[in-house]
Amino acid sequence: MEDHQARLGKSDIFASPQLNAYLAAWALFHLAEFWITAHWNATRLMEDSFLLQNGIAYHVAHLAGLVEFFVRRLLWSQGSAKVPWWSYVGLGLVVAGQIARSLAMVHAAGSFSHEVARGTKREDHTLVTNGIYAFTRHPSYVGFFYWALGTQSLLGNPLAFCVFAVTLWRFFRHRIVGEEYSLKQFFPKDYEEYAMRVGTGLPFI
Repeated sequence: MEDHQARLGKSDIFASPQLNAYLAAWALFHLAEFWITAHWNATRLMEDSFLLQNGIAYHVAHLAGLVEFFVRRLLWSQGSAKVPWWSYVGLGLVVAGQIARSLAMVHAAGSFSHEVARGTKREDHTLVTNGIYAFTRHPSYVGFFYWALGTQSLLGNPLAFCVFAVTLWRFFRHRIVGEEYSLKQFFPKDYEEYAMRVGTGLPFI
């Protein structure tokens, strides 16, 4: 009887609302990347637009998050079907992050690129300061940052949450410095004025 209950408890992990919400959010994120590119930035549509080829570190990080989730549930399960408050917070971050990311791509349209603009300015590259860009200079980064943290809060992963936060913050700090250097070259006066009015949207950057 105890063995049967143990097997049943382990199988319940795969029916966990947190796990299923996480998997749905992950799938939606990548589908949205492709779909929005197809509708608002079709000239740059390609197979990579799903953003699944986002580097080995991205997939290792999410795999590590899943490992932490399963280990915690198997070894330290509280034996309660109640969804904890931090999972609701995580879901809120996931939704808000996805909205910010998607709006960034829609409002930038043809000026949006998954690659940092360097060197020569593209002819169709314009400085977007309206829509969601009126509230943050880097809404796509802000959206991804909080979406990623939300996935780990949703799963209840304190270790992965902290690692994601530090790693993503350092990554975006480095990326923003390089990107804004190019933007100041492309739009010298306009970008300086824009940067004085609007923050990055990420803490301490």
